[in-house]
Amino acid sequence: MAVEAEKSGPDGKLWSLFKNPFGQSRNASSSSSSSSSSTLSSMHNVHQLGQTHESVERAALHSASTVSYVTKSLLPARRRLRLDPANKLFFPYEPGKQVKSAIGIKNTSKSHVAFKFQTTAPKSCYMRPPGGILAPAESLIATVFKFVEPPESNEKLVDQKSRVKFKIMSLKVKGDMDYVPELFDEQKDQVVVEQVLRVVFLDPERPTLAMEKLKRQLAEAEAALEARKKPPEETGPRIVGEGLVIDEWKERRERYLAQQQVEGVDSV
Repeated sequence: MAVEAEKSGPDGKLWSLFKNPFGQSRNASSSSSSSSSSTLSSMHNVHQLGQTHESVERAALHSASTVSYVTKSLLPARRRLRLDPANKLFFPYEPGKQVKSAIGIKNTSKSHVAFKFQTTAPKSCYMRPPGGILAPAESLIATVFKFVEPPESNEKLVDQKSRVKFKIMSLKVKGDMDYVPELFDEQKDQVVVEQVLRVVFLDPERPTLAMEKLKRQLAEAEAALEARKKPPEETGPRIVGEGLVIDEWKERRERYLAQQQVEGVDSV
């Protein structure tokens, strides 16, 4: 159905204009379609932005965890033992002889800790004890034995100093238990390298503070070793063996019989 509208033209005549009543609906429909398209496009863009944001967050979290892992791996592990000396082993320099050094080891943690020695020269060096388990706050003095090779014609003392090294490792264990070296193989990921000790030679004829301290530590280590060798003292009541009891009973019976004989003679 057409709707007639009148409009004056430039020549004063009336012009009949027919307006399509569905034109407005088509325009409205076109406007609605374009509005829906723009809405869908906006929603798609928002979805894409959300996915991008999530991806950025995941990447940031992954990067943060990676940085945290790398940082943790670069940080030094917390020490469980205190060593004295801290990073050296002093030996008297006596070429062609077996010499001794000493190092104090103390458990500074709140749990039982196993320790173990390693050396770059196992054929010419050994430790006593080579390992063990320390209770919290427990300490000991370990003795290290080393054979000093005679120097070559062009070899200096400083070259001998940097040749042999020792390493002390620690491992947290559950309570008091017997020490076995296999503990460190079974729990490699829990092992901590406490310290790498380098060898320093001392002139035995020259009195120094380091030499005096070494002699004192060696004397303490020997005294502790001798104390461990002695059997434990008996603090309880003395238990008489079966043989002693029988012998004592025989003596008493013999004395009684002898007394009876004497009394019988007197009566006669």
